[in-house]
Amino acid sequence: MTYSRRTLLKTTGLAVATAGLAGCSGQDDASAKTKTTTGSSETETDEAETTAQADVTVDASVAVAAEWNVMRARLYDSIALATAGHLGSAGQVTQDVFKRFEGASGEWGAHEQLEATNKENYETFEEHLGGAQEAFSNGNAGEGTDLARQASNNLLAAQRGRVDAAVVDALDVLLFGARARDVEMLAAAGEVEAAATLAHDVYESFESASAHDALEDASGELYEAFEGGIEGAADADDADSIQQSARAAADATVEASYELAPESVAGATHLALMQSVGFDAEVLAGLGGPGDDYAHAASLTLYRARAADVAWLVAQGKSEFAATLAGDVFAHFEGARAHEALEEADHDAYEGFEGGLESLKSAAESGDAEATADALATVDENLLTGVSALAGEGATTLEAAFFRARLADARELVELGATDRAASIAEGLFGRFEENEADIHEAVEHESEELYHRFEEEHLAGLVDAASAGNAEKAITHAEGAMDALFEFEAAVSTTAEVSAAEAAFFGARGFDAAGLATLDSSDRASDVVSSTFEFFETGAGGYHGALEDADHDLYESFEGALGEVRTAAEEGGDTYGAAKTYNQKAVDSMYAVVANAAADAGLAAAASGLMSGVFQTFEGARVHETLEESDHGAYEGFEEKLGAYVSALEDGGDVDASAEAYATATLRAQFAVVGAIDKAPSADSSSHGHDHGSEETELSGGPNVVEGVPEDADHVVKMKAVAFEPAELTVKVGDTVAFEHAGGEPHSVTAYGDKIPEGAAYWASGGFESQDAAETGWDEGKGAVQSGQSYVHTFETAGEHGYYCVPHEAAGMTGEIIVEE
Repeated sequence: MTYSRRTLLKTTGLAVATAGLAGCSGQDDASAKTKTTTGSSETETDEAETTAQADVTVDASVAVAAEWNVMRARLYDSIALATAGHLGSAGQVTQDVFKRFEGASGEWGAHEQLEATNKENYETFEEHLGGAQEAFSNGNAGEGTDLARQASNNLLAAQRGRVDAAVVDALDVLLFGARARDVEMLAAAGEVEAAATLAHDVYESFESASAHDALEDASGELYEAFEGGIEGAADADDADSIQQSARAAADATVEASYELAPESVAGATHLALMQSVGFDAEVLAGLGGPGDDYAHAASLTLYRARAADVAWLVAQGKSEFAATLAGDVFAHFEGARAHEALEEADHDAYEGFEGGLESLKSAAESGDAEATADALATVDENLLTGVSALAGEGATTLEAAFFRARLADARELVELGATDRAASIAEGLFGRFEENEADIHEAVEHESEELYHRFEEEHLAGLVDAASAGNAEKAITHAEGAMDALFEFEAAVSTTAEVSAAEAAFFGARGFDAAGLATLDSSDRASDVVSSTFEFFETGAGGYHGALEDADHDLYESFEGALGEVRTAAEEGGDTYGAAKTYNQKAVDSMYAVVANAAADAGLAAAASGLMSGVFQTFEGARVHETLEESDHGAYEGFEEKLGAYVSALEDGGDVDASAEAYATATLRAQFAVVGAIDKAPSADSSSHGHDHGSEETELSGGPNVVEGVPEDADHVVKMKAVAFEPAELTVKVGDTVAFEHAGGEPHSVTAYGDKIPEGAAYWASGGFESQDAAETGWDEGKGAVQSGQSYVHTFETAGEHGYYCVPHEAAGMTGEIIVEE
């Protein structure tokens, strides 16, 4: 559905007459510029105040300062998320701010202008921003919050250095409006207690902020409206009341901005607030359910289980079938939704997985059990890396499902008489558990000491002992006991959607177990495996049964039907493996269905859509509507178009991230338009960059081994993105040549740490410097830069670990390591 102004107004039931909306006082322009509201009466604006507003310089710097306000607002988004305990999301927001900052294009982009205003302040901002991202990602809420606030203060200092005091006052007041909208966002997400806590914190910080006096001076009535709204949100105990109070507080700041600064300035700052709310909506939509990334990770977990089957089938003498299974995993992955997700989440893991699969297939074809085990280790390591990158903390639940699939393998091997092989699997799982792979040891122990002891000491250790002794009956009992304990853990620590997606991986693995058993002429046991799986599903499977039926009834029925076909094929000597592959696809489809339905049930996509519909309504009645339309009709139409498209994406399940980015870019252009500087608006193409740490890009030099393009004889390529090397870790052989290719962002350096290269190795860096200090000094002088279309090439002659970094982006975590083997 495409939203127009008319359809949005109709949808929300609001008329075009919106005198009560923020930014529209009902006065005509002339009286709005010469009157202010104090208490309950109107008084003529002081002549000095009118003169002060007339003296405000309105140019492109105002639009830049407004964009810095958006970044400040997003930093407070991260603090809001940390308040609610969403530290992973807080880290992602700060990372996104850094990427958008680094990708800001043109002379008048937020990046270039911050550096031009004060280089030391610019560098400190990047350090604080990178530190906040790292702290949040590492689970340190307090440190992340402090650093995010410091980064915001860096931008405030830049605002004070670039625009007049009246503009700074308007921006600072509107930042509190953005913080009030954060309170609204948390309440919309159901985080009532956190929203009230945040409202209290906003109130406390407002009392000592410069915005306090600015707002009070602008209008006693608006000052009281803001304080009353924020206090009301802090005292409320239900989501609706918090949202209404927070929105009222935010609206008061918009009205106040027109009392503090000229019409065009207030319009630009109001648009910046609208842009900030757009990012709030993006965050809100992402908080609903575990998300598609979790479904991607669940499908990778199923690949882990399928790849593991290859090894035990080779050990059982079924090399040809095992090789087929490995090849089919590769073929399925090529067309899977998780394919691009893994490639984007961790390119190194993606390549390692695909390369490992090729080796696994070759080893299986040769019947070489040792080579198969080695290749499986490579596949599993890279898949686990991908699962962790995509699922974050949710990787622990998926690890439990993987353990259960492997325990099921051990159980079936016991049935086949291969107790030694079953003992080996159990011993491997014991080692992984002790190593705390995917945090499973700590998580199980933290959840319940009794559960921890029952899983590891009673059943997992018991399985190792019983299988090693050849006691099949006890081994089966312990295998099933360990599986039950892990399922109990999953259900205790995860949402229904998370458990369901994890169980879909386990269920899919059981289908392939049945196919493997049938291939080994154990059709009766294959049938029993399917029957027990079916029975488990019918009893609920931790909510999986109900979640799938609610999400997609047709898929639910076809899932059950496909599982039944696996049993029929086993019982009748049919193509059990073909049936298992069909069933596998149903299991994978179910992962995405239950996750998507969870997001819809959470109502957060709808809530996010409501936020943006509200922005549309506000814009229709706001003063900035006419200001923008009169300033630049193209920018006006572009803004409305991207706003409508964003609302549609939120409501219809479209590409929210891309729509949010397009909306933000259109809003930024509108900010420049209303201050009369549309010709200076940064390009919408965020891949083109004009900033380069103090010099024009054409003045930078690369030095030795910085070449155009990527040499054909390069053995490996590391891509330099906006703030990351991909892959961040690369293993090569002595004599291999690595090309570090500029793939995004501003110019980069490739600079070895002097104390992180092997003893006896020659120092290496773009620019041909002989030490780390010389490289850093050279960068400040414009040397050693790798720019768009170029790459730095180095041949590694000394074995060991070579640590390196990008000088301008080290604070953002742009570091890497080359491991050179003999």
